[in-house]
Amino acid sequence: MLIGPLAGPWKAVAVTVLLSVFMFPLLRTVGLRAFSMASETYTSGTHSAAFVTCPNDTVAKDLARAIVEKKLAACVNIVPAITSVYEWQGKIEEDSEVLLMIKTRSSKVPALAEYVRSNHPYEVAEVISLPIEQGNPPYLKWIGDAVPE
Repeated sequence: MLIGPLAGPWKAVAVTVLLSVFMFPLLRTVGLRAFSMASETYTSGTHSAAFVTCPNDTVAKDLARAIVEKKLAACVNIVPAITSVYEWQGKIEEDSEVLLMIKTRSSKVPALAEYVRSNHPYEVAEVISLPIEQGNPPYLKWIGDAVPE
């Protein structure tokens, strides 16, 4: 045990070394994540989330698979059992539907809408989209990689 004037400096060195050894893995992980996020660039609105309602699971799965296979989208989430309330031909309707959440390039939305209109059983198919302002940079990069210009 150190006693005297050297005890303070050695104690400080020992505490610093111990903290460095134990904190290094945490600081490394935080640093790598920060670098990854900072090094990825994304222009707001480059990608979009589009929404399409379907009458049942079969139509939803068929459309989703074809949309991804045709590279009109990187990913389609199928959300089952939604209830839609809407006005159609002067009457208020209520139906059980399935929602497609589609992630794609904004430049692909017109082709996506055309594909859905041509292959959807509804007389007026819902195809709406919203620009993606921001998100997880690696995920947004993946969308861009999966869906060619």
